[in-house]
This record gives sequence, structure tokens and C-alpha cells, in this order.
Amino acid sequence: MIAEPLVRVLEATGYLSSGQPAADSVAVGESQRHEWAPSFLPDAWWRSSAETGLWRGDVDLKVYFKFVEEPANEPIDKWQKELWNRGFSPLLWVVSPERIDLYNGFGEPKKSAEANRLDTFSLLDTQLAKLDRYAGRLAMETGQFWRTEPKVNREQTVEARLLRHLAALERNLVDAGLPRNDAQGLIGRSIFVQYLIDREIVPAERLHELTGRTSLPEVLDNHEAAERLFGWLRERFNGDMFPLSEVLVPDTEHIQAVAEFLRGTDPENGQTFLFPYQFEVIPVDLISAIYEQFVHAAEKSASDSDSQKKSDAHYTPITAVSLVLDEVFEDLTGYESVLDLTCGSGIFLVEAMRRLVCLRSEGQQPRRETVRSVLHNQIHGLDIMPEAVRVAAFSLYLTALELDPSPSDLRFEPLIGTALLEGNAFDDHFEGEHFDVIVGNPPWSFRGKAATAARRGRNPGAPRSPRGESLDFALRALDFAHSSTRVGMILCATPFFSRSKTGLNAAQSVVEALAPVTLVNLSELSQWLFPKVNMPAIALLACRRGPRPDGMTLVHSRWSQTGERSHMIEVAPGDVSTLPIPSWKRNVGLFKASFLGRRNDLLLLDDLQDRHETLDVRLKALGAELSSGVTLGTDRRRDASFLKKLKWVRSGIRHFDIPEALPAFSHAYVERPRERSSFAAPLLVVGGALQEGNPRPVVAVAERDLAYSNVYFGASFAKAPVEAAYLIAGIFGSALASWFFLVTGSTFGIWFRRLTKADLSALPVPDIEHAIKSDTGMRVVSLARRMHGKEPSGEDWNVLDGAVFDLYSLDKEERAVVRDGLFRASWQWKAGRLASVEPAELDDLREYAETFLGAMDTWLSGAGRRRMRAEVIELPSRVPLRVVRFILENAPGPSEQVEVVHPVGDLFAVLSKIGERAKVQLSSALVGIRDLRVNAHDEVSIIKPSARRNWLSVQALEDAHAVVKDSLHGINRDR
Repeated sequence: MIAEPLVRVLEATGYLSSGQPAADSVAVGESQRHEWAPSFLPDAWWRSSAETGLWRGDVDLKVYFKFVEEPANEPIDKWQKELWNRGFSPLLWVVSPERIDLYNGFGEPKKSAEANRLDTFSLLDTQLAKLDRYAGRLAMETGQFWRTEPKVNREQTVEARLLRHLAALERNLVDAGLPRNDAQGLIGRSIFVQYLIDREIVPAERLHELTGRTSLPEVLDNHEAAERLFGWLRERFNGDMFPLSEVLVPDTEHIQAVAEFLRGTDPENGQTFLFPYQFEVIPVDLISAIYEQFVHAAEKSASDSDSQKKSDAHYTPITAVSLVLDEVFEDLTGYESVLDLTCGSGIFLVEAMRRLVCLRSEGQQPRRETVRSVLHNQIHGLDIMPEAVRVAAFSLYLTALELDPSPSDLRFEPLIGTALLEGNAFDDHFEGEHFDVIVGNPPWSFRGKAATAARRGRNPGAPRSPRGESLDFALRALDFAHSSTRVGMILCATPFFSRSKTGLNAAQSVVEALAPVTLVNLSELSQWLFPKVNMPAIALLACRRGPRPDGMTLVHSRWSQTGERSHMIEVAPGDVSTLPIPSWKRNVGLFKASFLGRRNDLLLLDDLQDRHETLDVRLKALGAELSSGVTLGTDRRRDASFLKKLKWVRSGIRHFDIPEALPAFSHAYVERPRERSSFAAPLLVVGGALQEGNPRPVVAVAERDLAYSNVYFGASFAKAPVEAAYLIAGIFGSALASWFFLVTGSTFGIWFRRLTKADLSALPVPDIEHAIKSDTGMRVVSLARRMHGKEPSGEDWNVLDGAVFDLYSLDKEERAVVRDGLFRASWQWKAGRLASVEPAELDDLREYAETFLGAMDTWLSGAGRRRMRAEVIELPSRVPLRVVRFILENAPGPSEQVEVVHPVGDLFAVLSKIGERAKVQLSSALVGIRDLRVNAHDEVSIIKPSARRNWLSVQALEDAHAVVKDSLHGINRDR
């Protein structure tokens, strides 16, 4: 039982219902006791993952609730410090009989926890309602909390501060004359020993017996004591320590600098920081981040800048590791073997080991024999960097000690040379062995043409991606796989979305070889998931269960403020789709559209590509060709003097506008000059970059010869009517083009805000010669001519869009899809992303309802006996959900009535009434970022998070289709 005031608070904020957890995401009672925080025993907690996405793991965000009689008498400072050291708790609620204090769990500990107190609420109903809006269950699960509270951010977490401090400590040691390897070795060993001491694996008595001191800083104050301690440590762990260092104990001044850091001296400014780190509760996977930081610090200082010698060591966040392992470990026994061909610092192996031990222990406390058996017999890793192999061993030893119920025996059998090998994954390591699970995050880098040629020589018959090697490792995994091996890897996403034949063939061959697969597009999360890698990521999950169908499950993890500020990967059920591999091979555009689009996007895309030839085909019929402009480059050896009399555009073209005052081309030699005929007027010029605020391709027609740089693409219409150039310019400037490039472009929406020549050439275009002889086509031509040389207004763009829609004969629903596509394209910039998660207003909901009714009317009008009307429930903007109710009426006529309804009561009163009519308990159904369709007699209520992107017209079409599908299922069931 928990205290009555806490029950009242949690019921008022949606965490409890009638004293019980309102959803699976909430727990109460003894199940919350954590060994890693012995002084803090929460009374209840909420976790982020319960049914809020596809995957669960041990990295959920957690909000803790604690009841106290008198806050002043409780060690809240210590609780907040423990939670901060753990790193996954954004909030701590301390509830007392008179008030509720909320503390920032991500906030760096200060002299008093009060410095991290976010707000205080009383137990009055009005204050509890305010608390619910601020951090109630729905506010947390829908992401509203992260939109309204900027102070809670993972940039303040223990990981961020510790990495900053270690970087400064390493820098200070190197500046003081200690070689970098020795500095990193000293820091690594010291952290490890402090972990053993803080966990009481090496108790103070044993430390004193070894060194004559009772704390590590005291040991480091004495050179001889430090030598005894580190020598003993090396003996116990067979020399498998990280990083590689020849000097066991450096000079006294160096080890004393580490001692001062462990005491709480900030190595950046020499001042004392409060609350020294608690290494017994810092996650072991943080070692991977430390290793990456050390590797890149060494690279940055190296005099040899040869890119071939730079490593691909990049920290894989635990959330990404969890996403992979949650899927590939489903239904395993715990006795499976695991291989990582590019193990790096071992984070995949560490997490795999934890899960295997848990499975083998069957809910009981692990036995030492089980832990050691898994460590030495089931975990296998390989890496080309010896430093990485040592870190992996270090991390696995730490994990074994963490899992051991009484970790007193510190002597381990060697891992390096047995379970962990140093070497190239494509050499003869583990040859002839087969593994049950193969995981990892292999290198993505492009290492130049010579390296690509060497890669192709490994297996001449296998397709190879031209500019990266991550797919090579996925194919290599097959050499160690048996018929039911499961594969989970984080790969570079670019080959999957490419229009390059070689890259696409490589991606498709991997998917076919590993089918059935799930692909999780992580590209929208790149800024925080892999911030040091300028490439997008995709997770390939091949669990090989059952038959080998030709389908793929595609999952798109969308950007959100919750994810960006909490570093959690979110997946909503609506972001999961399927695509047959043959469909991908037939129409490459469907692959990206299946991730970024919806059902109606795919229908429209397929229809346009069936009805129209590509721009490339249309231009060839006119004797024209799209090509890139002049490449000045660095290797300027080709004659370009024939271009000297032309005006020169290097940049500066705007929508339908080429500057009048242009310099003359002045370069005698360039890298790629192109043919002179490429610059003959009339000339269509298209920019490769899309612009924030109006993400339409920048296009213009020049009626004079013009040279342009390779930031543009162009086509000469010297052999074709000038009207053809203006027609295509009008199409490129329309919302239809923005929508098409969003859902099919190889880089826009995935990596760069740019279009490639292949992207532009693939645009479906009506017959040009026929179009410029038609009224609709000439209307587009006329509008494009009129917009040249002026700043188009919003109305100008709307009129142009309408004319292009007419040219393509789009119906009402298709126009809604395309117009939404223009807004969705704006999400590639920060302002657009923030606009997408702003609360939907009444106008947004009306448009959604009208589109939904229109789609339903298509189905209802066949019988002519029934119609549907809509009620938009008007809720305050700050409420985390929006509700629209659709009522089926027994009357003929169009479904078009939309009424705004002012409800009696708050959001929970609205939900209660809907639940009563549908005979469901909505409080338990409303979990996370999922959408709800609640069916009652002759009505359906749509309930979603308030973010505007959930209430677009394209989503209304999707929801209407789902309602029809549900109804048909019901009819068939009744029959």
C-alpha cells in the first residue's frame, strides 16, 4: 500500500485509476527496489516504453514517485544524486501531505537539491490540474512535457559531465608530458578500480591490505601503493586492461592529478565540484563513450592526417543497442552463441551477455557459474583495433562482476585470444564456426577508390556499395550463420535509399539474402544518435523465423522533442508498414515512400508513375537532356575557354528569378566544363538545394545563353519549343514536385537537403508536346512566365499548384496528400519540425474532419442511405490530446457537416463519456504516442496526441481507410 496523499496525486495526474496502475507503464510497490540506489526506494514509478513503441528494454525513461511525511527530514539531495548518476530518470516527484516537489533528474547535482527543483504544487484541485497538464501521464507519454519544459535535457546528465571532465583530465595529463596512451590507460584503470571499490567488490579492508590505504585517491597519492594496486589488478585480469599502455604507474604528479579528480576537483578549472561521481551506479556502457572519446582525441592530435588511418570508432548509444537486441533476442533460450564482427568497445556484447545471463537464470538471481559460462563460451567478438579489443574485454569483465551475486573472485580466464580476437573480419577468424546471433555496428566510411577496389576483390560476384562498407559486413555475417541465425546490425542508410544502381543492388542483395527482415529508418535521429557521423543510419533486423517471405517490415522512427532531449528512440504503430521486395525492385521510389509516407502517398506515387513517363524520357523525346553545370574543382586541366563570352551563374538563383547583373565566365581551365551546347537558350535551370521556408525546387528559365555552376542542373531547349521549358519549370515549382522528392528523393528527407540529377530525372511528367497544346498545360506555362522576375506571393503559389494539379488530373484526396507533402517537406528544417509538433488548432481539426468525411462519403454514397457528420471537441490548447467524433446517421445526403462542440468538463470527462458509450476503459488504453479509434454504436471517436502532424489531411485519409476496414471486418464477422 502507498500513502493516501500519493494515491490522490497519482490519480489526479493519470498514473493511477481507483488506486491501481492506470496502464502497464505504471508500477507500484516493492517491484521498484533497485540495488543500484540502496538509499532510494520509490513508492511508484512510470516508465516510457510500455506499449509506446515496438521495442522494450532496460533503457526506458523512468519517473519516480516518493511519499515523505516531512521533506526537510529526508535525504533528497542524495536521492537526486543517485538518480542523476543512473542517467535515465528525468523527474523525481517528492509528495508530502501538503505539497508536491518536482526535481530535474537530469540536472547536475548542486549544493542543494533545491537548485534542481522545477516546481512545487499544492494538493488543491486547481494545482493538481496544473500538475497534470505539466507532467501527468499523458503529458509524459504524448511528449507534451518535453515541448513545454526546456530545463530537462540529457546535455546535463552524468554522461555529458563525466565525458567533459575526462577529456579535460586527459588533456591536462598530456600537457604535463604524459604520453596519450599512458594517460588514457591511467584514467581507464583508475575508473575501473573506483568502480570495484564503490561496489564493494574490493572492500576498504582488502584495499588497505594491499596498499595500506582505504581509498583510491589516497592510493594514488603514493607511487608505491599505486604500483602494488595496479600490479595486482593486472595479474587478476591477465593483462586485458584498457587502453593499451606500457607504463603501469606514471610519475607521481600525474597519478595525483587523477586522485584530485576522484576527490571532486574539476579538471577544467581546478575548482571543487559537489557530489563526486558514484561509479557503482554509472552504467557500464558509458565505457564505450569514454573509449570513443579517447580514440578521437588521439586522432585529433596525430600529425598523420591520412584519412585511411582514421578509425571508425563511434559510440553506439544504448538505446540503439537495445532496439536491435530487443528484436533479435525475442524467444531465445539463453544458451545461444553471439558474435560481433566489429565489436569495438563491446557494447553489443555487454548487453547480449546481460540478456543471456537473465534468460538462463529464469528470473532467479544469477549464479557465478552461469555468468562465467556465458562470458567464456557464448560471447565472441572481433575487431581490427587492438585498443578496442582491450576495451571490450574490460567492459565484459565489469559486466561479469556486476552480474555476479558475490563478486569476490576477481581472477578471470583470458578473453583476448579466445572469445575476443584482434583482426580483420574478412580474414580467417572464427572460420568454420557458426553462431546463433550476429550483431553489431560495422564501419560506414568511404575509404577511397583503392579501398573500394580491394573490397570488390574479396568476392567479385557480390554486389558492393560504391561509397561505404557497412553492407559488406552484413554479407560477411552470412559466412558465420546457419539456417536460423538472427542478424541485427546498425548500417549506413544511404545505399538503401540510393538511385545509384550499384548501391541499390548491394542493399537489395543483402535484404534478399537475410529475408525476412525488418528495417528501421533512424535517419531523422542522426543529430543526437550519431552526432559525429555525417551519415544517416538504418537498423537491419533479420530474425529468420518461419518461411522466407518476399516482404519487408519497414519502421520509421520520427524526430520528436522527447527523443531529441531524452535520447530515446520512439516508434508509433502508425509508422510501421510492409513492402514486398519485388515491389521495391520494380519501383525504387516505393521504398522511401513506405517510410516517410502513408498509404495514400504510395497509391498516388504508383498511379503517377504508371500514367506518366519520367522527365528523363520526356526530355529525350524533345532532344534535350538534364545535366549538371560546370565543375570548377581543384583538378583544373580541361579547356573551358569556349565559355568565356557567357554570363556566369555560380549561385544566387531564386524561385523563377535569375539575376540580371551577372559576371562573365573567366576561367580558362576547369575540372569539368561540359559541352557548349548544354548552355544554349532557352535554358531550364534547377537548383539542387531546397530552401527553408518554401521547400520547392528553385527553378527558372533563361532565354539567353548562360553558364552555370554544378550547384545547378540544366537542360537546353534549343531544339524544342520554349513553352516546354516553362511547363517543366511550372511543374518543378509546384507542391507536387516537393511532395514527390520528399517521398522518393535519395537524400532529401534522409541525409542532405539536396536533390540529385537522378531524383530530378525520375519526376513523372505528362506528355509535354500534348500538354503545351492543351488549355491546362498552357495555363501552367502562362503562370510560370508571369512568376518570372517577381517575388511570388502565397496566392501565386496556390494558383500554380492548382494549375499543376489540373494538369495531372488529381482528385480532391490526391490534392490533399500533395499539399500536406509540402508541409511535411518543411520538417527537414528546425522551424518546420517545431511547427509539426505544435498543438493542432480548431482549423486543423476542421480540415482533418472534412477530409475524413469526404473519404467516408465515397464509401457511403454507393448505397445512398446513410451519411456521416463530425464533432470537433474544443479542448484547451495546453491539453495533450485532441478528439474528433464521427457519427453515422440513417439519412441520405453528403457527409459534410462539421460542428465544433464545447464539452462539459475536462479532457478526462470527455474520455469517460466516450469510454462509457464504447464500454471500454480508456485510461488504460491511452498509452504513449499511439492513436486510438474508439468504436461505439454508429460512431467512432479519433483520439490522438495534440501535435499538428497527427491531424493532417493525409492522416485523415489513412484513418478513414482504417475505419472502413474495421467495418468490413465487422460485417464479415457478423456473417
